[in-house]
Amino acid sequence: MYYADMKRWDVANGPGVRVSLFVSGCTHHCKGCFNKEAWDFCYGKPFTEQTEDEILRELEKSYYHGFTLLGGEPFEYENQKALAPFLKRVREKFPDLSIWCYSGYVFDKEILAQMFPKWNETREMLDCIDVLVDGRFVEEQKQVDLLFRGSANQRLIDVKKSMETGDVVLWERPSGTCKSASKVRKNLLSGAGKHSTHLDGRKPSSLLMTG
Repeated sequence: MYYADMKRWDVANGPGVRVSLFVSGCTHHCKGCFNKEAWDFCYGKPFTEQTEDEILRELEKSYYHGFTLLGGEPFEYENQKALAPFLKRVREKFPDLSIWCYSGYVFDKEILAQMFPKWNETREMLDCIDVLVDGRFVEEQKQVDLLFRGSANQRLIDVKKSMETGDVVLWERPSGTCKSASKVRKNLLSGAGKHSTHLDGRKPSSLLMTG
């Protein structure tokens, strides 16, 4: 698997301050996609054990609330084969951190109905993921004020509750999350100076990545 980018201090892709991994490879090719370069499965850098260790070391810092997977498409099977064991490492080392994942695949109709019966990796990934933001980006339904998603068709799904009940259960945001995340981000940025916000050392054009 290849990855397009890694970000630290990310507050755009899930609650609180997070480390986010943007994997490469996507077959959806959504109109208006913000990250078209990552459609290519070989875009960016190889995702290695060293990359995994780097992310795990970053997550040890006390101000992080969680880890987020984006793309590209994490649930492309080629990516699942690398991500399933890595997510297990994250979950085992940081049982209290939240894990979010963005996927263009629809949770109940595609991931559960089609992938889950075929691939053990799908089951292993879902066992580790707390919240799945599902559905392809639809430019005609784009709304800039949506919480943690780009278009109105996409859903914030509580994976564990959904698996337990057999129905799609939407995630509810805990009170106070926005205030605490903003405070931490302000403190981090005040001391950031010229330091990169990318784990791989490149200086970004923005701290936030939305789409």
